[in-house]
Amino acid sequence: MDDTAELSERFERYCGTKDNDVPSAVLNELQSIQRIFSISAEELDFKWQAYNMKMGGEENKLDLKTARDFKKNLQDLLEKESRGKVQQRSDAKRVAPTPRAAKGGDMYDMLDGMISTPRASALGSAAKRRSNFDTPAGKAHKNHEMSSPAGGHTPRGEAGDGAIFDFSSRKNAGDIAEQLNGHIPLSDVPEEPPSETRIKLKANTDMSKFSYKTMAMKLSEASEVLDDRIDEFRQLLQEHLDLEDSAFGNPSYQSPNEVIAVGRICSDTSEGKLNAASIVLEGSRRWGSGRRVPLALDRLVSYNFFPGQIVALRGINASGENFVVSEVLSFPLLTQPASTPAELDSYNARYLDTPESDPSAVRPLTVLIASGPYTTDQNLDFAPLHTFLDNAVEAYADSVVLIGPFLDAEHPLIRSGDFDIPPHLTSPDQATMTDLFRHFISSAIQSFAQRLPTCNVILVPSLRDAHHHHAAFPQDKFAKKELGFGAAGKQVQCVTNPMTLSMNEFIVGMSSLDVLHMLQKEEFASGKARTVHLYERAAKNVLEQRSFLPVFPPTGREKLLAPAPVEAAVFKEGAAEGEAEDEGPSPFLSLGTMVDTSYLKLGEMLNVRPDVLITPSVLQGFVKVVESVLVINPGTLSKRRAAGTYARLVVRPADVSEDERAKGAAVAHKLWERTRVDIVKI
Repeated sequence: MDDTAELSERFERYCGTKDNDVPSAVLNELQSIQRIFSISAEELDFKWQAYNMKMGGEENKLDLKTARDFKKNLQDLLEKESRGKVQQRSDAKRVAPTPRAAKGGDMYDMLDGMISTPRASALGSAAKRRSNFDTPAGKAHKNHEMSSPAGGHTPRGEAGDGAIFDFSSRKNAGDIAEQLNGHIPLSDVPEEPPSETRIKLKANTDMSKFSYKTMAMKLSEASEVLDDRIDEFRQLLQEHLDLEDSAFGNPSYQSPNEVIAVGRICSDTSEGKLNAASIVLEGSRRWGSGRRVPLALDRLVSYNFFPGQIVALRGINASGENFVVSEVLSFPLLTQPASTPAELDSYNARYLDTPESDPSAVRPLTVLIASGPYTTDQNLDFAPLHTFLDNAVEAYADSVVLIGPFLDAEHPLIRSGDFDIPPHLTSPDQATMTDLFRHFISSAIQSFAQRLPTCNVILVPSLRDAHHHHAAFPQDKFAKKELGFGAAGKQVQCVTNPMTLSMNEFIVGMSSLDVLHMLQKEEFASGKARTVHLYERAAKNVLEQRSFLPVFPPTGREKLLAPAPVEAAVFKEGAAEGEAEDEGPSPFLSLGTMVDTSYLKLGEMLNVRPDVLITPSVLQGFVKVVESVLVINPGTLSKRRAAGTYARLVVRPADVSEDERAKGAAVAHKLWERTRVDIVKI
C-alpha cells in the first residue's frame, strides 16, 4: 500500500465530508507533515488522535483549517522540545557563582520563612513595600498543588482555560463507532423480568495473594522474579520444539556455532526510544550469566521488539562484540478455553428468563463495559456514569463491568482539592476520598441495582484511584465494606487488577493498565511487522507474553499524556478576591505505572487464553479478533472535555453439534463467532 492510499484509509474516518473522503487539500497538508517530521502514516494517525483528545475529541473534525492547526501544534511541540534540550545543556555547563547577600536579604536566604522581608515593587507601590507580619511560609511551599497549605494561606485550584463542555448537549450519542458481527441483533426487552441472574461469575484468579504489603520490595526477590520468567519461557520453547539443552547457548560468549538465546529485550540507555543501535538482550543468570549483549538485526526481514519482551533468537556471536540474529522463534500460545457439551448445556439453560420461557426464543446475554474517567475535567457531576447506567437499565444488561479510575487522582479538581464536601457529612473536616466515592459512585450503583436487581456489577481498580489504599501493580481489590453499597452489595463484585474470571462458560481477562498506549510508545518494529495494525500487534504481544503488563520497565511518566494543567493561586486570609501573592501552573506529571516487581507473577495469564481480553486505553476504542480472542478497547467513558465511548457485547448461546455430543470431548467456545460487539458513543 503506497503512502497516499494509507493516509486516505487512516484519516477518512476523521473527516466530516460526504462518504468520509479526505479532500485533496487536506491530504496534501498531511503529506507535508510527513515530510517535515519524517514520520509514517501510522505514527501521524496516533499524533492526530492525541491532538484530537486534547482539542475536544469527536467534535473536532478533520478539515483544512484543523489540519493546519495540527501542523502548527506539532511544530510548536518540536520547538519547545528543542529549547528544553538546549536549556538542559546550558544548565549542565553553568557554574553557580559564589552566593552574595542581596540587598535587604540574607546569605542563602537562610532567614526566608522566619521573618518577612520587604520586596521592592516594579511600580514602587508603598503597599507592596509594607512588611507582612502574617504567619510566614517558605518558598518551597508556595504555589504547589501537592503541598499542604502553610501558615495562613489557602491554595485554590482552577482548571486551565478552554471552552466549557456541556455533556447534556453532546452530539452523536448512541452512535456506533466500531462494530463486530453486526448481523447479530440486539437483545430484546424480556416480557417477564429474569427470575435470577443469568450470568454466573467464577474467579479464576487467587485474589487473596494481592493483599501484599506495598513499598517493601527487596532487590534480591525482584531479580529472581525477572530471572525466573526468562527460564520459564526457555523451558516452554524447549518442550514445544523438542530441543536438547545443547541447542541453547550464552549469547554473550564468543563462539563460531549457531545457538538459540532466550532473554529479555532491553535498551542500553535510559533515554530515548528503543532502536537498532540501542537494543540489547539480557540473559538469565543460569543460561546467560546475567549479561547484556548488543543485537545485530541486519539479517532480519521483519521484527517487532519492545523493552521487557521475552524473546528466543537464533544467531551467532563470532566476534564477541554482538549477537547477530538470523531468526526470531515464536513461543507457543496458551491453549484455547473449552467446555464439555454437558457444561455448555447447563450454561445455555441460564439464558432462559424463567423456567417456563420458550427454549426456541432465547434472549442473548448483554454485557456492557466502561472505563474511567467517568466525568470530564471541568466538574465532578459524573453525568457520563449516570447515563451509562441508564443505558444498562434500558438494555436489560446481565452484567456491567466498570474499570477505574473512579475518583481520578489526575483530575484537576481532585488534585487541587477545589470541590465541595458532600453536605450530608456530619464532620466535613474529617471527610476522606472514601466518603467522596460513597457520595458519587456508590449512590449511583445503589440506584442502578434497585432498578435492575438481576445485573452483576464488576468493579476493577486503577492505579489512579485516589481513594484506594493499594497503589501498585498487581493491585488489590477495593475494600467493599468501606464503600457503603448497602443492599446493592450482593450484586457488586470488587476484583483485582488484573483479573481473570468466568462469565458462564466464557473467560474474560481484564486490567485497567493502558498497555496499548505503552506498546505504542515503546515498540520498535520493522518490515512486514509494521504492516500489521498497531492494535493487533499490541494484542498479540500481550497474548504471546502471557502477561497483562509485558512492558518492563513500564513507560516513564514523562512520556505519558500529561494531565490537564491546574492554575494554582495562593491567597492571603482576609485578602480581597483576586489579590494573590503568586500564581501559575504547577508542574504535574502523569502518575505512571507503579510496579512491585516481586509480585509480577500475579499479572500473568495462567492455564488458558481468555475468550475476551479487555484492554482499556486512551487510544480510540476498537474490537479485534486476535488469535481467537476478542480484544476490546472500550475507550474512556469521558474525555477531558468531550463524551467518550463504551463497549456493548451481545452473546448468543453456544451451539453443540450432534457429533460433538457423541464424542463428549471438550468443545472450543468460539466466542468471536457468536458475539456482537459495538463500541458505542455515550
